[in-house]
Amino acid sequence: MDDGKLIRVENLRGGYGDDLVLDDVSLSVKVGEIMVIVGRSGCGKSTLMRYLIGLARPWSGRVVFSGQDLWADPSVLDRARKRWGVLFQSGALLASFNLMENVSLPLVELTRMSQEEMELVARRKLEVVGLAHAAEDYPLSVSGGMQKRAALARAMALDPEVLFFDEPSSGLDPITSHSLDLLIKRINRELGTTMVIVTHELPSVFAISDRVVMLDGEAKGVIAEGTAAQLRDLSTDPRVKSFFNPEKSEQEEQ
Repeated sequence: MDDGKLIRVENLRGGYGDDLVLDDVSLSVKVGEIMVIVGRSGCGKSTLMRYLIGLARPWSGRVVFSGQDLWADPSVLDRARKRWGVLFQSGALLASFNLMENVSLPLVELTRMSQEEMELVARRKLEVVGLAHAAEDYPLSVSGGMQKRAALARAMALDPEVLFFDEPSSGLDPITSHSLDLLIKRINRELGTTMVIVTHELPSVFAISDRVVMLDGEAKGVIAEGTAAQLRDLSTDPRVKSFFNPEKSEQEEQ
């Protein structure tokens, strides 16, 4: 790991079938930071996330985690997956399992803990996200915000170095979304967990990000990088300006 960079993407190209989505993308994620990936629909945010968490192999280029190419050897990806957690857009909780059982799933699959030990860890993670009282509840009996918190607790089950989030606020009302933002920020601050977050929610971008990377569908890659305030106030790129100042852009069009 060089210069505190936990993740490096080097000259990545990829897409689906014959459709090139990302072309020559390079970026890095520093230890302990919250890096947010933004861009308009279809720009490749979720595609990039798939490559970052090893769900697909890039057409070319590399994804390097803690100094090792994820695809250099099958064992590298296996070891890396034990060092990160993922919160998917849907939450992906199993409806037939209660919240504690859902949080325990990574422990069942990847550790040799006893049932008692797994329950203890799961309850502690639910406590971190404010759901200790709901351990026995089932996903369909709790709110969407509680489902997202439970999914976050599950992503944290193995005490990961990195948490990846794909549209964490999707489907949430503004108040619940803000509450989740505060929780994400608190976990980062108190535990030092590195975070990579894909979102299109501007309030969340300003609330939680340390650094922002913006993708563009036509450019098929990164067109801007900096703090949210820098991209909003200082960028001269019309694509960046319109994204970070949507109300101003609408007024200018009128």
